[in-house]
Amino acid sequence: MMIHRLIPLALAAALIALPTQAQTVVIVRHGEKAGPSGDVDLSAAGQARGEALAQALGGAKVSLVLATPLKRTQQTAGATARDAGIAVVAVGFDGGDAAHAQRVAQAARKAGRAETVLIVGHSNTVADIARTLGDTRAVAPRDCEYDRMTVLVLDGAATRVIHTRYGAQSEGCGT
Repeated sequence: MMIHRLIPLALAAALIALPTQAQTVVIVRHGEKAGPSGDVDLSAAGQARGEALAQALGGAKVSLVLATPLKRTQQTAGATARDAGIAVVAVGFDGGDAAHAQRVAQAARKAGRAETVLIVGHSNTVADIARTLGDTRAVAPRDCEYDRMTVLVLDGAATRVIHTRYGAQSEGCGT
């Protein structure tokens, strides 16, 4: 099942919920950054996106938040982790993007059934992570896209996927 509309996460989860409890994994790219390169902080728009992410996941009972060690992913994930009362877990890039995607997916899968995991990555990692978790139609976001959200419901037998958006529409991107 694939849904391509802007829908609240709680409704999306209800639409595809299985009779038995399943794990939900939410994957997003970091928010808008303050500078073009390096380990930069989020801009004001990126900070607002982090808060919008926390609001979108408010009823999801997030139990694990994974992000890269870079400031922009840590800051994007920060509000959700704060609201859930947990710390952001950093997963490094050792071994390159493919190895990173494998480690992130492995860490996500360790969360229990009926738990929600948030993963915050980069434009060059989020699609690989989603594919590793079973999203056969994952597409990397364009450089201008910060509002994409992929929700995967993992029940062991099947992976159900929702591609949606959250927060403010990415500016200058035509999304």
